[in-house]
Amino acid sequence: MAKVVIHKAGSRGHANHGWLDSYHTFSFADYHDPSRVHFGALRVLNDDTVAAGMGFGTHPHENMEIISIPTEGDLEHKDSMGTSQVIKQGDIQVMSAGSGIQHSEKNASHHNPVKFFQIWVFPNKENVTPRYGQITLNPADRVNKLQQIVSPNKNEGATWINQDAWFHLGKFSKGKAAEYSLKKKGNGVYAFVIEGDFTVNGEALSRRDGMGIADTDKITLQANSDNAEILLMEVPML
Repeated sequence: MAKVVIHKAGSRGHANHGWLDSYHTFSFADYHDPSRVHFGALRVLNDDTVAAGMGFGTHPHENMEIISIPTEGDLEHKDSMGTSQVIKQGDIQVMSAGSGIQHSEKNASHHNPVKFFQIWVFPNKENVTPRYGQITLNPADRVNKLQQIVSPNKNEGATWINQDAWFHLGKFSKGKAAEYSLKKKGNGVYAFVIEGDFTVNGEALSRRDGMGIADTDKITLQANSDNAEILLMEVPML
């Protein structure tokens, strides 16, 4: 029997700092819920909006796999490895903090906000050499199907991280369905609805709702609205 946890959008932690408006699916900063610290290796899922010209100053990370997915606008990244990149909608950025890294992120626009998901995953090895990766996706490759965007493998055409985790994006028309088979026994899947409405394993989910499913080998999903977007994150259950 699959184990299921549902996090409705309205139950998330919320912090509005003016320059940053952030919703937290899991405990983060001043938001702490002992029942919502992580889902397996998935530690952070933040839904961030950064005001024009603003951003996060230089700050450290270590021993965490960090994935950024912009949904609107441009995010400028700089780090202590000498990386300087702009991440746009359609790009996926990964950063293995490993033995330690410092970076800054800011809105590259002085006129429009930038919106992105910031996701942290516990690594399966510590103190690795820090690493940065970025890819640009073809959105056509996720129309009414699931497009792999993160994996543990360097040669799969997606970004890779130091964890047995696989992320997929999908954008579906109303009534379209898909099945996802887990790639590693013992892993679980966290489904996060970006836009629209879905039924996932019989549960109705709406925009920004999340659902974690463990002790299963596959999940089914169906879109209940047009232009419905979903993010699936398969991670080890620690």
